[in-house]
Amino acid sequence: MNTGAFLLVALAAVAAVVDWVAVVDKDQKLEYLCKPLTVVLLIGVALVMEPDSTTMRTWFVAALVFSLAGDLFLMLKERDLFVLGLASFLISHVAYVLGFLVGGVSILGLLGGLVVAGASVGLVGSRIVKSAQEREPQLMGPVMAYMGVISAMLAVAIGSGDTVAVMGAVLFYVSDALIGWTKFVRDVKWAPLAIIVTYHLAQIALVTSLA
Repeated sequence: MNTGAFLLVALAAVAAVVDWVAVVDKDQKLEYLCKPLTVVLLIGVALVMEPDSTTMRTWFVAALVFSLAGDLFLMLKERDLFVLGLASFLISHVAYVLGFLVGGVSILGLLGGLVVAGASVGLVGSRIVKSAQEREPQLMGPVMAYMGVISAMLAVAIGSGDTVAVMGAVLFYVSDALIGWTKFVRDVKWAPLAIIVTYHLAQIALVTSLA
């Protein structure tokens, strides 16, 4: 990683930590500033670094851009914008999937990834889907589609064999699972902080895995 990318990662980490504090303190103004700023800085990291694959970098930048859009939609906390946020992150995960495929995955690793993703859906995803069907059946389609795409992202990340990328994908899965759980199953007091911490660490890991 070159100096410019390293400095931007450091700035992104600082913005992320400040955002975590804002979440704990319920400082909405600071949260609304630092959450998108973290992703903007990570986009800068991806653009200035010297990746192993420039095409993979392009897909990852696209993923970050749609993540940023998803962040903005979800921060507004309006019911009608939840689906737009969900759609933005769905596209983000599709871009990550394509990026990993361009970067290369092994068949054996991909099979292992599919097993892990399938187990995760069985243990957690099925409960979220069931509760979504009971509470907000109109969201069943988007929720199931999203679950399929993020599971695919987890599988191809494992298939890539890159430890940092796998850590990022797992953290992203955990973050999104917590969002689904708190929205459709039951609220968890510590979830807001856990969601944002795992989300930011996931994005940082995925971006730095490009190097």
